Amino acid sequence: MDPAALRSARARARSEITDAIVTVARRHVAEQGAPTLSLRAVAREVGMVSSAIYRYFPSRDDLLTRLIVDTYSAIAAAAEAGDASAARDDTGGRLVAMANAIRRWAIAHPHEWALVYGTPVPGYAAPHDTVDSAARVSMVMLGILRDGVAG
Repeated sequence: MDPAALRSARARARSEITDAIVTVARRHVAEQGAPTLSLRAVAREVGMVSSAIYRYFPSRDDLLTRLIVDTYSAIAAAAEAGDASAARDDTGGRLVAMANAIRRWAIAHPHEWALVYGTPVPGYAAPHDTVDSAARVSMVMLGILRDGVAG
């Protein structure tokens, strides 16, 4: 087999397993709460031995960080889509559209919303990796305000 194809196949397999782990972890957080997230339980449900999951996420905190970054990114995407749905010269309309889009997202994903804006997870300290994704929503709002002041 071609070495590049083999690397590609491995990368696809790793991506699929990582996605499965994240999907199961997200469901566990929704059903049982973030403080009780267990790598062993996630591994068991994904169908792997508990020691194998550490090749994908070295710790529970790394998996929580992934869930948090994904959640912030999804909220920001909703904010950006809301902003994009309004006329560029309508500052108030853009702010309302952005806020409504975020609200709709939060209603549709209450457990993920709670993960980032609810009670902190005991013992978890968010690493710097979360800052860029967390700031995206603020950047949308600041962009709207900047355009409104400039216009």
